[in-house]
Amino acid sequence: MEIKLGLKENWKQFTILVIINGFVGGMIGLERTILPQLAEQEFAMLAKSAILSFIVVFGFTKAITNYFAGTLANKVGRKNLLIYGWIIALPVPFLLMFGPTWNWIILANILLGINQGLTWSSTVVMKIDLVGEKDRGFAMGLNEFAGYLAVALVALLSGYIAGTCGLRPYPFMIGIGLSVLGLLATIFLVNDTRKFVSSESNISHINPLKNIFLDTSFRHPNLSSISQAGLINNLNDGMIWGLFPVLLASKGYSLAEIGITVAIYPAVWGIGQLFTGKLADLICKKKLLFWGMLLQGIAIILLVYASSQIHYALISVILGLGTAVVYPAFLAAIADDTHPDQRAESIGIFRLWRDSGYAFGAIISGILADSLGINFAIGSIGFLTVFSAIVIQIRMRCGIISFNCASKLKPMVAAQ
Repeated sequence: MEIKLGLKENWKQFTILVIINGFVGGMIGLERTILPQLAEQEFAMLAKSAILSFIVVFGFTKAITNYFAGTLANKVGRKNLLIYGWIIALPVPFLLMFGPTWNWIILANILLGINQGLTWSSTVVMKIDLVGEKDRGFAMGLNEFAGYLAVALVALLSGYIAGTCGLRPYPFMIGIGLSVLGLLATIFLVNDTRKFVSSESNISHINPLKNIFLDTSFRHPNLSSISQAGLINNLNDGMIWGLFPVLLASKGYSLAEIGITVAIYPAVWGIGQLFTGKLADLICKKKLLFWGMLLQGIAIILLVYASSQIHYALISVILGLGTAVVYPAFLAAIADDTHPDQRAESIGIFRLWRDSGYAFGAIISGILADSLGINFAIGSIGFLTVFSAIVIQIRMRCGIISFNCASKLKPMVAAQ
């Protein structure tokens, strides 16, 4: 069968993968609104650092899994990784529903981290494999739109169910349907995409990286700039995930009101990527990353001064827009600057750094909140996000860079 790269040429498989990634995002949405309240109300946990422990475990587990998913993608196949990820997800909702101690919730988040690392990484890499260079940003926008819109919808729905039926078990029943549907759809509808990589490798002009880990993490100006920004992006998201519901609860908002407010950020983040993903194909990705991270930082700092639900809602919109600008550009830019044969591993390394940000965000914000207060923790993370934008502005370059340790940096394209 002739292999043709492109979104139009592979729209059926691409659509299936978009839907499956919606199921992946929905699994995260289960916890987005109610787990901090579960920690306080059912397990009597008061310290913010203890409440955020589930995010620490989730972040590190997902980050490590991302790395191995990248290295294994070419060996065991993208589809197989996706199947393994869904099998691991099956016990998660039951642990959340019936776990008698907080350690059971921690175990659920270990499994959820593995699930997210395998499934989200696989769907990302498979979509990039299918579309080729032309529509890469738009493809990532569609992928992240599906995932984070699902996060928002399930966060909203679980918050509503928790407010009317209690924190457990009913809100987590959604996860049973998501994991079963995701597994069945993968087994019967998804095709592996490794053959598309071989086709693109024959026409690629990008030099292979000498050391994929070191170059992606530290040495390559573009790849390392993207990696640090990804870490800071998820660091601030980890803080929002853990502290924002607690902040709203301390202001006297109900679970239903918290669910609505918390859902705005990932909803704008998800929907916005329908548009910002295409922008990543049309303009310099450096510009998108700089302005997106700057907007995030400003929005987080403004949270300190908010005093009404309207304020929190508007700030959530700004934060969602900033994240929508950077998210598809992250993955598209990593793919731009790596050879097709190394792409899955480089994306896995980027996602290792990015998703470790969840853990670092929970640790740092939890310690700061316990010692100096929630507002100080939030403001500090906001200023750190602004600093990340400055790093991008100084270090990153527009255009694809042909790079290895033995040669000079050679921009291959003036602008993207």
